Formats: sequence, C-alpha cells, structure tokens
Amino acid sequence: MLFCAALFCFSMSKAQQLQTKPEIQWVEACVYQGDTIPFVQLRNIYIYPPLNFKTTKEWQEYYRLVYNVKKVLPLSIMIHNTIIETYEYLETLPNQKAKDAHIKRVEKGLKEQYTAQFKKLSFSQGKLLIKLVDRECNQSSYEIIKAFMGSFKAGFYQTFASIFGASLKKEYNAVKDDSLTERVITLALNGQI
Repeated sequence: MLFCAALFCFSMSKAQQLQTKPEIQWVEACVYQGDTIPFVQLRNIYIYPPLNFKTTKEWQEYYRLVYNVKKVLPLSIMIHNTIIETYEYLETLPNQKAKDAHIKRVEKGLKEQYTAQFKKLSFSQGKLLIKLVDRECNQSSYEIIKAFMGSFKAGFYQTFASIFGASLKKEYNAVKDDSLTERVITLALNGQI
C-alpha cells in the first residue's frame, strides 16, 4: 500500500512537471470566406529518378562526390560573395592606386583567413572548387584572377595549377559533364542530402 501511494505521488509530480506551455510559432494567415486559415510556405522538394550503380566503385564515387560537394560548395559561395563585395567596394574608390592597395589588403586578409582551410582540401576537392567557382560566378577562376590581380598572376597561378594536372580555365557544364554534380548541388542546397 505504501508503494502504491509513493508511485501515485511520483506520477503526479511528473504530470505537473510535464504541463508546460506549448511553444508558439507564428505563421501568416489568410482569410477565406470569413475563415482564418494558416498559411505556411513549404520548400520545394526535388525528385530525381533513382541512380543505378553497376559496381561498388560507382556507388563509392557518388558518395565521395556528395561529400566533396558538401565540403566545397560553401567555399565557392563564400568566394562568390567576397568577389561581389570587393567589386562593389572597388567601384567606390577614387583612383587605380587606391584600388590596387585595397586588392592587396583583401588578398592578404583572405590568405590569412582561408589558407589553412584550403590546404586541407584534397586534389579532387580542389578541382571541384575550380568548377564550382565557375558555376557560382559565371566566370572561370582564371578570368577572376586576371580581372582583379592582372594577367601575370593569372598566368602564374594557371601554370602552377597545370603542374598538378588542374586548370583554372575549367568551366562548369551542368547539362553534360557535370549533370550529376548539379543534381547533388541542388539536393544539398535544399537539405535533401
């Protein structure tokens, strides 16, 4: 009997603890024929046909691509945003000398901030980054470097990349060569993978 009373008291104290106010989430509403109806906009869901892998190697390559895209895509978006901010700020500067000085400051700051992160990229992630920069900016990495730092530095970096079998002039082709990458990017940006 004493056990039942203790169990009852314990369950009552738990019940009192669980009775908290529900979290309120405000949503838009619309009025239709006098009724107020909540309006919630849902995100798009992209549906692709299932992939058929013939070998384990193909399956591994796909999931390596997913991993690489998730790691490199934020970097390409950051590069795109940095380019836009730098370009807009350069337009406000009065002369070429001030623009060159600002470019050098930006380059130094970016090297200090991101060198360690870029050094951690694998070779395939670096090549993917070159393509994703072209996708985000609609210009190859070579053209971007040439526009901001001049032909000499662009040529130097292109030569350096070609020593390792990469090319800063590589373009992104979402329809043919990079269709699987585009699929992964779409799904990753939407949070589906």
